[in-house]
Amino acid sequence: MANKKSSIKRIRQTLKKNAINSITRASCRTSEKNVRALAAEGKKEEAQKELLIATSNYAKAKNKGVWHANKSARTVSKLTKLVNSL
Repeated sequence: MANKKSSIKRIRQTLKKNAINSITRASCRTSEKNVRALAAEGKKEEAQKELLIATSNYAKAKNKGVWHANKSARTVSKLTKLVNSL
């Protein structure tokens, strides 16, 4: 266990940030999964609505530094191609 006050604070901050980042990552993955499921069923309108949510989630995650910018762009691009191909 850390002894210095600054080390204790850093551990506390890291635990909070890890929890927030994992929630953000999970919401991105869930929205991506929803888009793919709707696309597999052939529901283009619903998939487009869910794509907007997924795009928003990935943009927020990118801005917060949870995902790398290229990963975010790559994923959104793949999802957009998938929905447009319906």
